[in-house]
Amino acid sequence: MKIGMVGLGRMDGNMAQRLGRRGIDWPAWRVYFGDERCVPVDDPERNSGMALAALFAHVPVTHEHFHAIPAERGACAAANDYAALLARVPTFDLVLLGLVEDGHTASLFPGADIGIAVDAPAVLPVFDAPKPPRERVSLSAMRLSRTQQALFIVSGASKRAAIQRWRGGADIPAPHIVPAGGVDIIVEAGLLE
Repeated sequence: MKIGMVGLGRMDGNMAQRLGRRGIDWPAWRVYFGDERCVPVDDPERNSGMALAALFAHVPVTHEHFHAIPAERGACAAANDYAALLARVPTFDLVLLGLVEDGHTASLFPGADIGIAVDAPAVLPVFDAPKPPRERVSLSAMRLSRTQQALFIVSGASKRAAIQRWRGGADIPAPHIVPAGGVDIIVEAGLLE
């Protein structure tokens, strides 16, 4: 069994299609999410819904292998429920993340408590996200670091400043994702110029 965590709510359609054609043993994977917006299950802004539409509805991942965050219950209840679920998952095999224009990843925002302490909770309720919706649920940096492999995929010209901030040593959340095996970063051509 392989355990993956997805933090790419707005997954690029081309990337999703390429993943779907890669010969991946999808039934062997268990899919968890790095964050979710506290909106109704059918809201088009829901990360799990976007990931399902872009990729997981097109590959053989069964419902019992797809573990969305129950964020429709509110940030505290959802964080508690998801933490209990993750307690049965000591580490991930793969954590897949993106980087947003303001430097946030998952729903870990610059300047906020992102859960970097060893005893940080695995899942954090977020009440003051700087962009709507303000209420969210996110895995902590500590929990995202408990993986065999972490991969950031960064695309879009709007991410250039965030990449420069990361490369320049700015205190954004991404460098706090520190699995023992290190982090791989795939950046769209031209963003490093």
